[in-house]
Amino acid sequence: MDTYVAHQAKALNGLVIEDRERHLFRVARRAFTDEDVLAGERDNIFDRCWLYVGHGSEIANNCDFITRAVGGRELIFNRDRGGAVHAFLNTCPHRGAMVVREKKGNALSFRCFYHGWSFNVNGRFASRFEEGNYGKEHYGGGCADLMQVPRLEQHRDFWFVNFDRNAMSLSDYLAGAKEYIDLVADQSEAGMEIVGSGQQYVINANWKLLAENSIDAFHGFPVHNTYFDYLKNIGSLRMESGGSDFTARGMSDLGNGHAVIEYASPWGRPIARWVPSWGEEKREVVERLRKGLVQRFGQERGIRIAETSRNMLIFPNLVINDIMAITLRTFMPDAPNRMTVSAWALGARGEDHDLRKLRLFNFLEFLGPGGFATPDDQEALENCQRGYKNAREVGWNDISKGMPRSGPPMNDDEEQMRCFWRQWRDRMEGAR
Repeated sequence: MDTYVAHQAKALNGLVIEDRERHLFRVARRAFTDEDVLAGERDNIFDRCWLYVGHGSEIANNCDFITRAVGGRELIFNRDRGGAVHAFLNTCPHRGAMVVREKKGNALSFRCFYHGWSFNVNGRFASRFEEGNYGKEHYGGGCADLMQVPRLEQHRDFWFVNFDRNAMSLSDYLAGAKEYIDLVADQSEAGMEIVGSGQQYVINANWKLLAENSIDAFHGFPVHNTYFDYLKNIGSLRMESGGSDFTARGMSDLGNGHAVIEYASPWGRPIARWVPSWGEEKREVVERLRKGLVQRFGQERGIRIAETSRNMLIFPNLVINDIMAITLRTFMPDAPNRMTVSAWALGARGEDHDLRKLRLFNFLEFLGPGGFATPDDQEALENCQRGYKNAREVGWNDISKGMPRSGPPMNDDEEQMRCFWRQWRDRMEGAR
């Protein structure tokens, strides 16, 4: 088998090997360690794919702004005086300094601290600290304005940027993922909103390991056994022979490298699945939300929104976990063995106070940087990265689980990871 893999890798001149007849899918570990691979990813993936920049609720009011690093660039994501949304490259056209240094705020204009150039919130040049001696054409043609990101589009208040002016539309890019974003956005008639300021942390591992992990149900019980023991101890989880509180709905290939796993689960969901540990006093408000969902969307879709958990990856680096709480995560490579993760909690706008407290508790308990899950996952990913020091002798990862299956893929297969890697391969090899 090793000889076969080596032969195929040489023939394809690639890092991903797929043989459907032999039920074989392998990825070279060099893809996680090589500087040249990372350079290729920056050129072919992060410079050409749609990347999540923020949620509209983060700039809810006219003249609101946030600053954020996306795709290796510093950006200003803002709403102007008329309510239009923009994404500007956060660099002064004069000498390059970052114009906005605050993380967020509300401002009628932006002023570069270095030489005093000022800009309106629609990006237009406004004034300088001193007039100076410039040619009469110096401000013509927008050359003194803040530069807009080439493409900015949104779906259901999830905003994305693309640095490739010729990229396909966001709608076409999201493909089947739009259905699952809608399942999140439709949880509240009043809309959804980012809760709090978000979190940022570093994982000393390759960014693709987190992409894989986020849609990998197979690792759940081995890695997160402490959390499941906790659920069993409080009476919220059954795993005895012949019965389980987990029911797989399966995995879906959403196109363009996006994938989702969907399942019934034992934990409570503030929209809208009550559990006894919340107490009887919370039951009425949760049931009212549940009935509202059914009235709006019908029995099947309403119960699906209320009951079903989802882990979704939008290629390359946006994860939406709609589980006991909702978290959005992006992750950007700093080096082959290091990534920066940004995470935000999402909740229903105008949500009942007690349910909001439960949502935040659920988020911090499992999904937050100090919760049950995230430190476990971080340890697993960093452990893999350390193991890749042996890549010269043990050079390939196996991602073949579920390939012989004749029916639809299941949650604990690895087809969802294969969806990611096929898109990665095609983009790295210039097929798209």
